[in-house]
Amino acid sequence: MRLFVALTPPPGVVDAVRGAREPGLRHSPDLRWTPPQDWHLTLAFLGEVPDGLLPGLTGALGAAVGGHAPFDLTVDGWGLFPHPHRDRAAVLWAGVGGDTGALAALTADLRAAAVTAGLPGEDRAHVPHLTVARSRPPRDLTDLLAELGGGPHAPWPARDVHLVESRPGREDRYRTVRTWALRWKTDPGRSPERSTA
Repeated sequence: MRLFVALTPPPGVVDAVRGAREPGLRHSPDLRWTPPQDWHLTLAFLGEVPDGLLPGLTGALGAAVGGHAPFDLTVDGWGLFPHPHRDRAAVLWAGVGGDTGALAALTADLRAAAVTAGLPGEDRAHVPHLTVARSRPPRDLTDLLAELGGGPHAPWPARDVHLVESRPGREDRYRTVRTWALRWKTDPGRSPERSTA
């Protein structure tokens, strides 16, 4: 299974990003615009996971999530990869702010849990974002950013973490395999895991 760990944007964030991107759809319809149901904030990319590693991996990830309380993010503004080269950008994304310290700590623990479970480490810097559109080949997106304006802004309460299977070429490209609740420190009896398989 090809897997990653992610936060899924709540409906208010999806609506804000969908509305903010509308001028871009009209301005650059030839970009590969990501469907709203595919938007997610990747925390750890796991790649192809052998079946034999899956039980240990889910246990390690669940334990990592259980050590973190819920926190609040925001979706805020636009960005490009690679940054800051607007003249040869490959990805347009919506940025994520708010309690990025809590987000970074959760991300680091999830990546460490994956290594503990036997997967290769991920050493890329984590830039929290939702991928909104892609350009193949990269091109100048300066005019598109001007058309889009300041971008979306909406609160994002982070409460659950998802283990997601990537299935390229299928209509339902992403399938949630496991969901873990971030733990309220005052509620030790709350069940941290819900299987959605």
